[in-house]
Amino acid sequence: MYKTTPDVVIPFGFQSAIGGGKTKGFALVYDTLDYAKKFEPKFRLIRMGLATKVDRGGRKQRKERRNRQKKVRGIKKATVSAGKK
Repeated sequence: MYKTTPDVVIPFGFQSAIGGGKTKGFALVYDTLDYAKKFEPKFRLIRMGLATKVDRGGRKQRKERRNRQKKVRGIKKATVSAGKK
């Protein structure tokens, strides 16, 4: 249909019909890869392999770190957040 490369086509929203054999979906076709990276949500870029996922650690670790930081004041927060060595 469009004379373009697969890297600028971002498919999403697939729904398979009951009984199988047919799947409906949606796709956006961008002019360049830069436009795709500019306008697409980060999770879709990660899914397509165009961006890397930022690993922030576990939720429990973040909460524990925040609660430890609440107990100290000033520049000591940096040493508390670094953790034990």
